[in-house]
Amino acid sequence: MENSHTEFKEFWKDDYLKVIAAFANSNGGDLFIGISDDGRVVGIGNYKKFLEDIPNKVVQLLGITVDVELIKQNGKDILKIAVTPSSVPISFHGKYFIRSGSTVQELHGHELRDYILKKDNITWDEITIPQAQLEELDEKLIRRFITKAVNENRLYAEALNDDIQLTLGNLDLIKENGQLTRAAVLLFSKRPKKHIRTATVKIGRFGLTDTELISQDIIEGSVLEMPDKIIGILRTKYLHSPITYEGIERKERLEYPEKAVREAVLNAIVHRDYTEQTDITIRVYNDKIVFWNSGTLIAPLSIELLKQKHPSKRRNALIANIFFRIGFIEAWGRGILLITEEMKNAGMPEPIIEEYAGGFQITFLKANLQSMEKSVEKSVGKTVGKTVGKTVGKLLVFINENSKITREKMAEKTGLSIRGVEYNLNKLKKEGLIKRIGSAKGGHWEVIEGD
Repeated sequence: MENSHTEFKEFWKDDYLKVIAAFANSNGGDLFIGISDDGRVVGIGNYKKFLEDIPNKVVQLLGITVDVELIKQNGKDILKIAVTPSSVPISFHGKYFIRSGSTVQELHGHELRDYILKKDNITWDEITIPQAQLEELDEKLIRRFITKAVNENRLYAEALNDDIQLTLGNLDLIKENGQLTRAAVLLFSKRPKKHIRTATVKIGRFGLTDTELISQDIIEGSVLEMPDKIIGILRTKYLHSPITYEGIERKERLEYPEKAVREAVLNAIVHRDYTEQTDITIRVYNDKIVFWNSGTLIAPLSIELLKQKHPSKRRNALIANIFFRIGFIEAWGRGILLITEEMKNAGMPEPIIEEYAGGFQITFLKANLQSMEKSVEKSVGKTVGKTVGKTVGKLLVFINENSKITREKMAEKTGLSIRGVEYNLNKLKKEGLIKRIGSAKGGHWEVIEGD
């Protein structure tokens, strides 16, 4: 039976050298000549010629050696060509092939690039940019990184006084010939887009549909500074920070767990495929926030494996190392587990994790109304009394979601009468938790901030 390591051919053709190349570029395998696709032994004539010709052609056209063995089976002659894995990429007529199951697959574009980099045991961000100059790097940013990394005990203390070029060299960001790596440019250049056009993050606020773009921001510059920039913009412009109370203590939290949001941002920056001409996107809706970056999961990782303990696989090893040293990420592949745990602790649904449009996507959904009510009820229960906690919780949820909500709408949502809504609103006002700004028709509700 044919599989990833075995293939049958009834007769020999020189075109089958691509099968041998595919085995060499994968995990090796055996090519049998004289056996049909369905496994029937048909035999091969003039085997002596093939025993001499095939090894010579493999050497001449592929640059590797193979073992060709004559086997007698059912009284017929067949050839077994044993191919071992190659440590370097093997091409046939300028094309590269690999084994995919029981088929031969030609590599193109990004797949070919990733394969060659993997064979050479380097990652994309380790490649140098000859035209990039040391003077283009932000010395102040580099010094801040060094100080933070030393304080995190993830960089040797002598780096505080060492020459910057020496430190960057020790971190493999500058090669021995003085050339800057792509990672050095992305992390510390004053203008990374001068050399790498895809160093961009887009944030958008959408209405009810994807075509209803309400506002957007574009974040550029050093990827090391991007996480704080993105979180800052999300906090001030795109995400609400509902105010709740524990007793009389005011609590202001992002509408999604900030640790989870930050981890999703870091994941997108560190693991994205920077060769793709696309940007990292963060799409904010009324009921969800969606993070997307180019680059699917690296084998053997899968969506299922991400949700359990798994090894850390890095597309951009140097960038990941710098983010680790500054304390942004850990080296244990726990990012998705941390996000899931934070969402659970906040009473929110488990995030939706998927490979989408040639990239990786994670979606945070808002807590449903019931879990939000319980959270608010718990926060205000000590202040306004347990007997009205549930109703008050609902009203505070509604006000946090829509400051212009009407009494009539609250009555519709809660099942209370207008008078019942007014009674509970008065309770909240007497406790100093809300106030009404403006007229009944044109005004809005406001949650009062504590001291």
